[in-house]
Amino acid sequence: MRPKYTLLTDSQWQSIEKLLTDKRKRKYCLRKIFNAILWICRTGCQWRNLSSEFPYWQIVYYYFNKWKKNGFFEKVMSKVVRKERMMQGRNYAPSAAAIDSQSIKKSPFINIETGIDGGKHINGRKRHLAVDSLGLPIAISVSAADIHDSVGGFDLLWRIEKNSSRMKLIRTDMAYRGEFSDTVEKYYKWNIEITQKPPTVKGFVPQTGRWQVERSFAWRKYSDLGIPE
Repeated sequence: MRPKYTLLTDSQWQSIEKLLTDKRKRKYCLRKIFNAILWICRTGCQWRNLSSEFPYWQIVYYYFNKWKKNGFFEKVMSKVVRKERMMQGRNYAPSAAAIDSQSIKKSPFINIETGIDGGKHINGRKRHLAVDSLGLPIAISVSAADIHDSVGGFDLLWRIEKNSSRMKLIRTDMAYRGEFSDTVEKYYKWNIEITQKPPTVKGFVPQTGRWQVERSFAWRKYSDLGIPE
């Protein structure tokens, strides 16, 4: 994990550029715009404080919003994950996934899809994440923090199915019992493995098959790298 932001290399951009469907000539360089978005995500700065080495922040935000809505970022994520899996000697499509969620405090002036997670006493939003055995993201979804884990998890299932034709097993915790687990088994025909730490143990306990998703949340918190909520 790099400790600071770095620009995309030529090979990285060439791989991303292939996913762009509109090849027309433009006034602003899309590579610089994509680098600017990564810089925003990495540093967490305000759009209006975007470094002058990049195009105007209004232009960058326009493409950020456009690519978020048309699914371009998801295509990039899927391609990067598949490439990394093959570099690790794995099949490009994972057969098992671990699912969990994380509530985070909202940023100032954010009023869309926010709520209070009563269990964790957090007013903000909730990240729903599915990762493979390497901790790489398969599916990501964001909701208000008051949405129950199992309800938010439904939005991950169709994304998992879209990104992996080999999926066979979903690992999760007790929060996903009931309708969610029934849907996984009856509709998607996947196995589901629900784990729970011993009732006598307090604090965080790594669990087989699920610790990867906890580590991925830690990576996200440490690097602050990812598409903003």
